[in-house]
Amino acid sequence: SFQNEINEIPFFDIQLPYELALKIFQYLSKTELGRCAQVSRTWKVLAEDEVLWYRLCQQEGYLLDTSISDHSCWKLALRNCRARERTLKTNWKNRIGAVSQLRYELGKILCDVHSCDGVVIAGYTSGNVRLWDTRTWDYTAPILEPVHGPGDAGPQPHVSFVRINSSLAVAVYEDGTVSVWNLMFGREPIHHYQHNQRIQALALGSKGATVATASGFEVRVESPNDRGFWQTTETYEIQKLVNFLNLVPDVTGSPVTVAAAEDIVYLLKAEDPGKILHSVYGQPVTCLDVSAHEAAFGVKTFGWLLNEPNQILLYNLETSQCLKKMGNSIGDFTCVNLQNSPPNMLVTGNKDRRVRVFDLRRSESLCSLYAHQLGVSAVQMDDWKIVSGGEEGLVCVWDQRMGTKLWEMHARHPVRHVWFDSHSLITANIPDEKAPRGASIVDDDLAMHRKHQGIIYAYEFSVDQLAVESVLPICRSSYDEVTGYNYNVGLAVPYDNI
Repeated sequence: SFQNEINEIPFFDIQLPYELALKIFQYLSKTELGRCAQVSRTWKVLAEDEVLWYRLCQQEGYLLDTSISDHSCWKLALRNCRARERTLKTNWKNRIGAVSQLRYELGKILCDVHSCDGVVIAGYTSGNVRLWDTRTWDYTAPILEPVHGPGDAGPQPHVSFVRINSSLAVAVYEDGTVSVWNLMFGREPIHHYQHNQRIQALALGSKGATVATASGFEVRVESPNDRGFWQTTETYEIQKLVNFLNLVPDVTGSPVTVAAAEDIVYLLKAEDPGKILHSVYGQPVTCLDVSAHEAAFGVKTFGWLLNEPNQILLYNLETSQCLKKMGNSIGDFTCVNLQNSPPNMLVTGNKDRRVRVFDLRRSESLCSLYAHQLGVSAVQMDDWKIVSGGEEGLVCVWDQRMGTKLWEMHARHPVRHVWFDSHSLITANIPDEKAPRGASIVDDDLAMHRKHQGIIYAYEFSVDQLAVESVLPICRSSYDEVTGYNYNVGLAVPYDNI
């Protein structure tokens, strides 16, 4: 081929070896490479070299787990990735996609929901734990079996909490039992243990196999040893009841846990068991999130000091120093998301109905969105959008830079879980009332339970959806061409059919 014949590249008045010329071209952007390709035939071959475009593709964050031999034309691969991203963004903004309800009627009332990479876990008042894999739209995913003792003929205890990561699922029951399943190995739990009191908090490591639970004044950390046998790695005694519990992600060696117990935040390590990260008497912690190096939590001040309203504090976990005090709000901060936010960013929800985005390099909020009538209950952001859920049951999608609401969806119960990635969104509305009036009389009446059960929605904004299926089912008519100006709602009435 022509490329194989080129050993020397004309660079103005000198000839350079191909490899050296390639090294120079690797500092150019896409636009500059395009311009260089128009200079001459030899420069065109050089500017379209696969190595350059493979590197550009990787720099922009596309196809990271591929090698250079996986595509024959990396310039085209990059173009396709960018086009797909643009289409996804448009679909998100205009709510073009498919939505499914993840229902499990036999579970009675929904107690807790969690998700990881599109796999959703839900726990119910019937004691059942159910999985769905929305990546394959495989809704026949298993119901995870509890551990059945010899005398377990009666009703199962309610599920209190569920958590899931890429390899494990964990459920905590009202009677203080904990079950751990491996997602690769079927429905039977691989590990099971018991607290003698009700469990207030559960944490599962984002990767690997570590489970932490808090019951009474004890925090317990469980993980498998080198041979795969589960054991209690650490037990910590704490002076107060734990409200929030998080495992620090990406820790090498023994696990590190952050626990918020009323007005104290503990940093629990094996070598330093009772370390207090933060403590101000009479100022309880209202929410907590932890990333690999930092912990962010909301503090309620009760207004003893008028000049110090409720704030979000940011601590460095290595130095235990308070890095930032952010926000000053009359309402309590109800949720904070640090781990899934872009670098140096943090998003919070508050009882004062506002969603606030903070830049960790500054103290004031970048944007403040008036969102939910009864307070914000769940929130997540990426580099351009924010998804928030409220106590009144509304899920809102916002354009962060414009500070505008793109669209919203409503369901009956408070939004307790929000998770999204580039192409899908999972939301869960979980009722506060676990035993609705009259429910025991009509135990088998599924219509009664539908109203009170709570609901999980899975949205798919992927490019691969068929055009007909791409309108979310709000209202559909048999007219194809007439669409409402917003939300793609076809509201035409087909009189001609009469």
